[in-house]
Amino acid sequence: MHAEVGDQLVVDSMEVDVPPRTGTILEVRGPEGDEHYLVRWSDGHESIFFPSSTAHAVHRSERARER
Repeated sequence: MHAEVGDQLVVDSMEVDVPPRTGTILEVRGPEGDEHYLVRWSDGHESIFFPSSTAHAVHRSERARER
């Protein structure tokens, strides 16, 4: 997964009736190809996130086109 500061991070739930978790990427850490991210989640807390197969980024440019 490639993402940049300001992109939205979406982590899909593996459980029925549980909404995806969303947040905003504040910082990209680690070398290219092994990035991890400082994320401010929609509930306001911040954490380091290592991408998994259920995660994807919505890039700022994509969100701007949707408006």
